[in-house]
Amino acid sequence: MASVKKLRVGGSVRAASDKSISHRALMLSAVANGKSRVSNILPSDDVRSTAAALRAIGAAIPPLSGEFFVTGRSARHLRSPQEALDCGNSGTTTRLLAGLIAGAGLTAEFIGDASLTRRPMRRVTEPLRAMGAGVALASHGGLPMTVTGGLLHSIHWESPVASAQVKSAILLAAVLGGVDATISEPHRSRDHTERMLGARGVDVRVNRNTVEVHAGQVVRPADVDVPADPSSAAYFVALALLAGAGELRLVDVCLNPTRTGFYNALKRMGADLEFEDRREVGGEVLGTIVARPSLLHGIDVSADEVPSMIDELPLLACIATRADGETNVRGAAELRVKESDRIATNVASLNALGGSARELEDGFTITGSRSALSGRVNPQGDHRIAMSFGILSALPGNDIEIADRGCVSVSYPGFWDALDNVIQ
Repeated sequence: MASVKKLRVGGSVRAASDKSISHRALMLSAVANGKSRVSNILPSDDVRSTAAALRAIGAAIPPLSGEFFVTGRSARHLRSPQEALDCGNSGTTTRLLAGLIAGAGLTAEFIGDASLTRRPMRRVTEPLRAMGAGVALASHGGLPMTVTGGLLHSIHWESPVASAQVKSAILLAAVLGGVDATISEPHRSRDHTERMLGARGVDVRVNRNTVEVHAGQVVRPADVDVPADPSSAAYFVALALLAGAGELRLVDVCLNPTRTGFYNALKRMGADLEFEDRREVGGEVLGTIVARPSLLHGIDVSADEVPSMIDELPLLACIATRADGETNVRGAAELRVKESDRIATNVASLNALGGSARELEDGFTITGSRSALSGRVNPQGDHRIAMSFGILSALPGNDIEIADRGCVSVSYPGFWDALDNVIQ
């Protein structure tokens, strides 16, 4: 493979705060009975959508800042909104709030932008309907969607997909509705909701891929200091691995085992990664990631690995273009129903730039090459696609223009500046 001019990186980065935890911090604080302090929340467009929707149902959510307090008065003090809840681009806002609305006995219509409107909602409305909630969906199975709560009943749900959003919606509906719930998944998905409910006094029982809660529990207030998002830190780790010199330190990163599949995959590819200063804060494991330039090789990623690295798979595809050999990802059909069809968009973009990528029904195959990549990428409004190709665009020898760079604001408003700051 042709050599690439050296890129030097350096410094310490606190990546954007975790989006998944930020959403849940607001929701659980809103339905707790008492005052919770929230620190280091992610002030992104998606999290602002959650805050606005909670305010619309009567929750006392102040303007988002570095530190603020939410005084919850339990779900029974919330009210049905007078207008539709606009969830913007946020699937997490929509699906988790659907469970909250059902459990609180409210009625709400959900709307969103063009991308969110196309995303599937039956996966969350089916279990809510099975619990006794009323649900109305658009004919294509997406938004607009109306959820009506009431007297719910217990559920044992065998989820056909490993989805933290579906699992969380059922848990919220059960806890707030005062019923039992058991959720089983084919693979273990993110467990932030279980951990954060547990930190708030709810007895959540986990047995491998099954989660269980019992009726009659109360959500108590708790302080949360939102850690750095491992999915956001991943872009800087990738840059360090593909650089020619230096090292990057990513501090205060959430190292929850259900979120570190990407880093495990990188180590199999030969990445020089270390994890330091591991500690537990508020039920979550935090630590520092140290990443250095590495010679990488292709790997196979199987379906059981996908849930723990679903958001990083577009980035993995970009990294794989710089690795020796072939990288294969299977069991990732979920990528087709994200903010864009991430399989089609990733593969088409890589091939247009001069890479070698092949689209599979449930994944992709990337053949590595050190040849220069050049051209224009349209991320289709998808923040993860834009940031992934942003890493490739930073490498010497590549000439990549990214359209709609502002779409990263849904998860990482300061991404481009942070990227510039670590390149020396």
